[in-house]
Amino acid sequence: MFRHQGKSRTLKHNLRIATVLSFVAGVVNVTGFLAFSQLTTNVTGHFALFITDVANFEFWSGTIFLLYIVSFLFGSFASSFLIEQYKANKKLNVFVIPALIECLILIGIALFSNIFQIDYPNLIICLLLFIMGMQNSFVTKISNTIVRTTHLTGLFTDLGIELSQLLFPETHKNRRQIKETIKLRVYIICFFFFGGIIGGFLYSGLDLKLNTLLFAACILLVSLFFDDIRFGIIKSKRKFNYRRKSKVKKRIKSKVIL
Repeated sequence: MFRHQGKSRTLKHNLRIATVLSFVAGVVNVTGFLAFSQLTTNVTGHFALFITDVANFEFWSGTIFLLYIVSFLFGSFASSFLIEQYKANKKLNVFVIPALIECLILIGIALFSNIFQIDYPNLIICLLLFIMGMQNSFVTKISNTIVRTTHLTGLFTDLGIELSQLLFPETHKNRRQIKETIKLRVYIICFFFFGGIIGGFLYSGLDLKLNTLLFAACILLVSLFFDDIRFGIIKSKRKFNYRRKSKVKKRIKSKVIL
């Protein structure tokens, strides 16, 4: 699901990556909100608060919301930069790089909270927004702008449009494609919601606090590991089938010569 790109990418690949990453985003969003009372997967609310402070001439208090916005932006930039920088290397799965950075930051925040007291929560919020910007960027690039997993505003907008299109089969004849995109968006919304429930239960119910981020990191790492193993198996099968076909062709040629 992390390797297929362009025309080789199918609905199944997008569904797999959408469910994993939207679930992770749901966990991170709830954990960040319960820990710091701030949204950590999108910047819409932060932008509104920043504008409010500017309008009230409270420029200094609005600076922190500007930092939140810039952190998300920088995460998106960093992810895209890494992908563009290394995409020429065909042996390297470039989309794994930002995903691994996301895992490291999630693990680092959780471990840090166990060892030290968090005196600068705004720094942690910026880091969470940074990795969500990274995630949203690389999943957008890998899916050719079809999948976004860190916020739901655009998803509900697109879902409403596509549901209305189903009522007009005369003007929207590509019903199969519309149904596939609806299915994809429903999966993202459901797994974001499910991730939020699990994250809230782990944070409050089991009292894991910021250690809940370790769970999100594990989910992402397992999906990366599974994807790599699965790709290796498929690649080995293709090599085996190719060699077997080559041997069969050689046998046929030798028989023809005889």
